[in-house]
Amino acid sequence: MPVRIVVASTNPVKIEAVRLGFLAWLPGEELVVLPVDAPSEISVQPMSDEETYRGAKNRVRNAMKIEPGADFWAGIEGGVEEHPEGLAAFAWIVVQSKERYGSARSAMFFLPKTVSELVRQGVELGKADDIIFYRSNSKQANGAIGLLTGDRVTRTDLYEHAVLMAIAPVLNAELYP
Repeated sequence: MPVRIVVASTNPVKIEAVRLGFLAWLPGEELVVLPVDAPSEISVQPMSDEETYRGAKNRVRNAMKIEPGADFWAGIEGGVEEHPEGLAAFAWIVVQSKERYGSARSAMFFLPKTVSELVRQGVELGKADDIIFYRSNSKQANGAIGLLTGDRVTRTDLYEHAVLMAIAPVLNAELYP
């Protein structure tokens, strides 16, 4: 019987990061990955660590209502936060099974000043990237990190590692009582 994983997003980057994370944890298992449009119930552009984390948790909770029969639910929320060095970007990942819960945060990186200024003015990060880098819908492709690293690290890469870490408590019940 296949393992059913609901991703609380229809964004192809988030879907792929979750698929790759579960594939690494459950090699040889047949995975069925179901994207759903689950609301985050926060700002379109989260501006703090706490708000971003809350958005990922809310996405999972809402995905569980939409698809209650799955084995796992995963939510990813990208956000930014002010630091002395500038505006930092990152994501929170939440993974839930019927009995267990795990969460992890991605690596953090600093945005260029031109992008940061737009985000501070209320422009969503993906749109700000598109404006500065002359792209279209980059948030559903390589994202800010891909644009900044020449795709040496893509948005999928950034999220995948955090997905792996968020799954760890869920699949290691004996270590996380």
